[in-house]
Amino acid sequence: MPRSEINRAGEMDVFVCVVEQGGFSAAARARRMTPSAVSKLVARLEARLGARLVNRSTRAFQLTPEGCTFYERATRILADIEEAEGGARAGEQPVGRIRLTTSASYATHVLAPILPDFQDRYPGVTLDLVQTDRVVDLLAERTDVAVRAGGLKQSQLVARKLGETGMVIVGALAYLERFGRPETVADLDGHNRIGLGYVRTVEGWPMRQGDATVLVPVNGRVQASDGEALRQLALTGNGLARLTRFTVRADIAAGRLVPVLEPLNPGDREAFHAVHVGQGGPVPARVRALLDFLAERGRVA
Repeated sequence: MPRSEINRAGEMDVFVCVVEQGGFSAAARARRMTPSAVSKLVARLEARLGARLVNRSTRAFQLTPEGCTFYERATRILADIEEAEGGARAGEQPVGRIRLTTSASYATHVLAPILPDFQDRYPGVTLDLVQTDRVVDLLAERTDVAVRAGGLKQSQLVARKLGETGMVIVGALAYLERFGRPETVADLDGHNRIGLGYVRTVEGWPMRQGDATVLVPVNGRVQASDGEALRQLALTGNGLARLTRFTVRADIAAGRLVPVLEPLNPGDREAFHAVHVGQGGPVPARVRALLDFLAERGRVA
């Protein structure tokens, strides 16, 4: 078939639908096609590319490595097409879907309150929000923007700083009344120090002791997968937690959580960045709109 007669965008759209629907039959229903037509289209695509994209069986649907790569690129191409068409229709207004990953803490305390304004400003943009504290591979997980805490390693990602915040050790008043309020580093030995259940750059709580800074191990009987879960554990009296200030500022003001050991706080701060793929290349309007909005409204302190 001549190259000009191949509907590449149509093939990509059906293939992406097969992947996202989890099979040929579901994709056929979504695209109002027959399952055999969807299967033949994918088979034609594989023949033209000279690569198997999908391992087929009666019980399982699995992408091959080549299929994963093609899917990632196809989703971006289709998003760019959607954006180009939307821009022509709407005077270059950003349109399309943005996949954003961020921590539950940032999503809860910073992003959620400002999202209505973003939606009002950009009605053609839809947001797919994924909450996780782990560092995701933006390309592998088809992510447009990630908001990350802490230092950034050198990479091909582009970063925009969203401010930085201090850290504070807190506990619920009921917990402190039961177990006592620590006044020294040694006092922490008698407390349940709850922390995150994954490896971090700094393992332990940095504390000022004389002229030095020491790391206090986090050996609580409860661990959590993200900072917001730690906050909830602290609020319900499970122990002490060291958290970013912006996540507990309202709790402290309302008396739900009480800061402890502030004279020994070393004053370390955690930076937040919005990162995206695109070094040396154009940034889609929808992604640029979100980055500009976060820089304006989504800063931490």
